[in-house]
Amino acid sequence: MTSRAAVSPTTSDIDQLKVRLKATWMTGDYDIFSRYLEPDAHLFFRRLGVEPGQKLLDVACGAGQLALIAARAGAIVSGCDIATNWLERARARAAQERLNISFQEGDAEELPYGDAQFDVVTSLVGAMFAPQPDQVAAELTRVCRPGGKIVMANWTAQGFIGQMFKAIARYIAPSGMPSPLLWGDETVVRERFRHGILDFRCTRRFYQFEYPFAPELVVDFFRENYGPMARAFDALGAEGQAQLKADLVALWKSHNRATDIGTLVDSEYLEVVAYRGEDTVRISGATSIMPDRKPHNRRAALLADRIEEGATRLADFVGGLSSEQWNSPVVESGQPGRSVAVIVHHVASMYPIEVNVARTVASGNSVIDVTWEAVADINARHAGEFSKASREATLDLLRKNSFEAAAAVREFTDEELDRAAPFSLSHGAPVTAQFVLEDHAVRHSWHHLARIRKAVGQTSQNPASRIQ
Repeated sequence: MTSRAAVSPTTSDIDQLKVRLKATWMTGDYDIFSRYLEPDAHLFFRRLGVEPGQKLLDVACGAGQLALIAARAGAIVSGCDIATNWLERARARAAQERLNISFQEGDAEELPYGDAQFDVVTSLVGAMFAPQPDQVAAELTRVCRPGGKIVMANWTAQGFIGQMFKAIARYIAPSGMPSPLLWGDETVVRERFRHGILDFRCTRRFYQFEYPFAPELVVDFFRENYGPMARAFDALGAEGQAQLKADLVALWKSHNRATDIGTLVDSEYLEVVAYRGEDTVRISGATSIMPDRKPHNRRAALLADRIEEGATRLADFVGGLSSEQWNSPVVESGQPGRSVAVIVHHVASMYPIEVNVARTVASGNSVIDVTWEAVADINARHAGEFSKASREATLDLLRKNSFEAAAAVREFTDEELDRAAPFSLSHGAPVTAQFVLEDHAVRHSWHHLARIRKAVGQTSQNPASRIQ
């Protein structure tokens, strides 16, 4: 094995690198940039499982996007970052919402907090950019109480953002620090968290980047507001800037799923969940309470996550529509059909039914009395009964029913998910409970979200317009 002493940078090198990194992250406007990332930040937060009153630390918090979400949910929140200008913006946003959040300037490699202070320590694609990853892992572990958890989201090398960074690296010199994308490698992350961790789990997920403008303008938006991108362009001459922009536009276009003028791209990240142990590292004065956690059914949990993700994406998109769009009809069989409002309420109402059908199949019983004619009748009656439901009540029902459906799905065993029984909506073919859940509870929200996007021209409120 190569000696670290032979290749490790000096203290002076690290200090100079950190000065450059701070300048990088203070460039652009991360507050505006992060507004477009809020929908998936909500998804990430929901998976944290934070209870009201728990103490949460958001490391590399930027302009406070995740910290604000946590505080609204009742957590006792602290946030730290090296970029002082974005901390000021985060404080202003918290004050505007009357949220009591403690924001401090702080380095992920030397956190300004005592041992074992937090129930949850998290970093959403932030701490991965610190230059000394082993120190980051040690600090995240140190400030987490025994029995608490550390949760990170880190871009992977093969994901879209990883490819974007590789495209940039072809034009500018390396920083001299380990690649941040190594935080997206499960083997590397396990090695970094080898001390003080009792339980460890990694899951590959996708973060959605959605913009109501074309890929060319997305690249301009990143260049203007995202510090690393802005600094990369600034380091090049006119020819190099033109070449870099052409490469980035091509990358965004090749991954774009949007059906019209907008941009919709998914980027893989590694979600890391590490539970702080109490038997390998002792912390004086710390209260050690290990979580009461039942055995984790990974398949059921991932299926439940997808149900919640679909509902959250649907709620976020329609929540940004105008009143006219909310009440506009969606084309069905070539004709104007139910309104967006009625369709969203319909999706929300179907979750309990879909889960009950899956339970019936999981118990080995056939489902033979559900026909497409009966479904059409249910839809028609529902449209008549709930045509006047308010948007607030509809979205509350969507969140409530999807959350309860996901909780029910997490209780399924692998044997139940694999059990098959005849299902009339599949022409009597024996289908598994997992198929029922995927083809109905999961697919339903995504199916109608795509139709609604098309009906309203994939336009939604620009998050930057809400900044004051």
